[in-house]
Amino acid sequence: MQETFRTKTLVTQDGKLSLKGLPFRAGESVEVIVRRGKKTRRSAKYPLRGKALVYRDPFKGVAVNDWDAMR
Repeated sequence: MQETFRTKTLVTQDGKLSLKGLPFRAGESVEVIVRRGKKTRRSAKYPLRGKALVYRDPFKGVAVNDWDAMR
């Protein structure tokens, strides 16, 4: 049975990779394929990620005058 393990890491200044916590036994033969990671554009998908949120009067009613039941 073929087992696949994926992880992400960064290349160091001297061009080396370090992999820790691999789910294989010592001495076991493995195949290593290295490819460039995909760049994610989170800013377009989640434009408010990382922005500070401020709630001004969070318990105040919203559009109370628009409710027919309140009249």
